[in-house]
Amino acid sequence: MTTAQRGATERPPTDGGPTDGGRKTPSKTRRPLTATRPLTAARRENRAGLAFVSPTFLVVLVVVVLPILWTVLLAFQDAKLVDIQGMGLFGNWTLDNFQQVFGSAGFWSSLSTTVIYTVGATVGSLLLGLVAALALRTPFRGRGLLRGAMLLPYVAPVVAVAFVWEVALSPQYGIVNEWGRTLFGWDDPIAFLSTREYEIGLFGLHFDIPLALLTVIAFEIWRYFPFAFLFLLARLQAVPDVLEEAAKVDGATPLQRFRHILMPQLMPVMALLCVLRFIMTFNKFDDVYLLTGGGSGTDVAAVRVYDFLTARYDVGAASAQALVLAAVLVVLLGLYFKFFGKKMQEEQS
Repeated sequence: MTTAQRGATERPPTDGGPTDGGRKTPSKTRRPLTATRPLTAARRENRAGLAFVSPTFLVVLVVVVLPILWTVLLAFQDAKLVDIQGMGLFGNWTLDNFQQVFGSAGFWSSLSTTVIYTVGATVGSLLLGLVAALALRTPFRGRGLLRGAMLLPYVAPVVAVAFVWEVALSPQYGIVNEWGRTLFGWDDPIAFLSTREYEIGLFGLHFDIPLALLTVIAFEIWRYFPFAFLFLLARLQAVPDVLEEAAKVDGATPLQRFRHILMPQLMPVMALLCVLRFIMTFNKFDDVYLLTGGGSGTDVAAVRVYDFLTARYDVGAASAQALVLAAVLVVLLGLYFKFFGKKMQEEQS
């Protein structure tokens, strides 16, 4: 065998595939691997944003959304506290809970009390916070210490401050009645937290005031005015000094400077504070319950929800009451934004 013949016989199969009797078998075609699309900057930012938002979304879903949905379902079911463990998502559907809520004695008076309590506490806390912010705006010796002291009612535990108010207003050993007898000549001590109506005389006229409700409103104003104080003081510090200096040069009085310079700057913040404080106060439960237990004309709607749940063990009625309370709050906020929202936008522009 020649060298050429030997090379031909030992030649490896060609790329066409292995030989079969001198014939080439077709080989499997290889598909080229498709390259993955590189992530653009926008896609990377979207994925990073989803990664950051996902934990917050899960927390809100578990802590806020699911309890709200569960409350809505319970409002339309005949659910008692002893039966709540064995109930499913869909039980006995009924509208008796809402009939019980609207037909119960004291529902409308409780709703009006809640509105009065909310409006009085919101307006009072905003006004007191505004006065405190204006008073502590200019620098003086000890201003930092006084600013810190302003926050004590807000940061102190509500149980502690409510107990202090109960002791101070006690008709037996309270310091307020002692001051009243010493300074104002009170004949009898006044039970501020347990007197529903109190008769007072002014300019020869006698009329009754809801003493316990006004006391609770005063407590709410005192406790939460630092919340408004912080926001308003921060906004006042951001007002340029040249505006007031120019007004002084033009001969503007302090009242005119406040009305035409400071108030337009504060109105957006005050509108936000008004909405926030209205929502928080409308759903307030702990302050009223710790001071009066909801008695003596302070039976706000949140206390009634608690009574439905603990005194009657009626989870369905309590959920229906809470749902009605939320609906009333939405309506009131809608009216506020309808009548005052457009005006606020006009003033800002």
